[in-house]
Amino acid sequence: MTSGPLHGVRVVELAGLGPAPFAAMLLADLGADVIRVDRPGGDELAAAPPSYDLLARGRPRVAIDLKRPEGVRVVKDLVTGADALVEGFRPGVAERLGLGPDDCLAVNPQLVYGRMTGWGQAGPLAKTAGHDIDYIAMSGVLHAIGRAGGPPQIPMNLLGDFAGGGLYLVVGVLAGILEARSSGQGQVVDAAIVDGSAHLATMIVGMLGVGSWRPERGHNVLDSGAPFYDVYETADGEHLAVGAIEPQFWQALLDRLSDVGVDVAELPDRNDLARWPELRKRLAETFATRTRAEWADVFDGTDACVAPVLSMPEAAEHPQLAARGTYVEHDGVTQPAPAPRFSRTPAALSTPPRPPGADGPEALQRWDVDDVEALVESGVVGAGLMNDPEE
Repeated sequence: MTSGPLHGVRVVELAGLGPAPFAAMLLADLGADVIRVDRPGGDELAAAPPSYDLLARGRPRVAIDLKRPEGVRVVKDLVTGADALVEGFRPGVAERLGLGPDDCLAVNPQLVYGRMTGWGQAGPLAKTAGHDIDYIAMSGVLHAIGRAGGPPQIPMNLLGDFAGGGLYLVVGVLAGILEARSSGQGQVVDAAIVDGSAHLATMIVGMLGVGSWRPERGHNVLDSGAPFYDVYETADGEHLAVGAIEPQFWQALLDRLSDVGVDVAELPDRNDLARWPELRKRLAETFATRTRAEWADVFDGTDACVAPVLSMPEAAEHPQLAARGTYVEHDGVTQPAPAPRFSRTPAALSTPPRPPGADGPEALQRWDVDDVEALVESGVVGAGLMNDPEE
């Protein structure tokens, strides 16, 4: 039994890559009843062994042959009892399968049909291939990330796939469900990474408009241009993140540096932009004199806005994150816990990631699909796993 604020919400997921399964995972983390429809035979979509394919956690997986009319009928049966469907195909693919918005809304007029793409459902690039890096490049966001004089820096695929893509799909689906419950009508949510990543940059676009943000990389307060908002190497080859933007936080940083013997009176005035290179050099020399752990102790409990740069395994062990349970061990695998937190309807991890097609008959029966045994016998639906995949 699932828990969380979305308990009672039912979602059909047509298996895909990256942002769409991330959105389905988040919905499941928050208590939605999600069923994932996989391709039959193998799992070429998997990015990791089943127990570590964390984007697949929290929901059963059913293998259905969508090239057969009977398979399409099964998905439509699922849709009749669903609040939403999410898919991440290129535009036109779901329609060719007979599972496009018109097909699904015909059997469930209140359905919210969530579509996840990079370029969107329309436009000259809509049907072309791409990845996170291409979408954030075209949205203008990638150009702004990096140091002065250097090339744009790749923020993994967090900014495009998961922030500009998956999170916006979740927001759209939930907004659509809320509206459908009052209007009685479903609709299509067109979530595109180019749109989402551009929307994330709204504050910066506004600052560009009034001239308080320079278009060149590495010349602004938040993009490594300012020496008081940067990353510095420590004596052991590790790094510190310094984010002392406001004057009071900068003063807290100076106070602690003074406490450990640094002559802060000799530091250049941080308000003199012409001396920023000199200030950065002095700070770099200072932070290079102690280890990351030593500096963490110096700034612990202060408002200096200085933090050690931790690896993900290290982050799981940090007292702050450990106290909150930001990372948890579930079925022997350390992973991020559901977020955000809810006071009355807390979210919790349910089932661990399952192999593709592991839950066929049982999951379909729970969704009131008819003739499951016949569908399995005909090969339209996978038979599921007879044994625990980890045994």
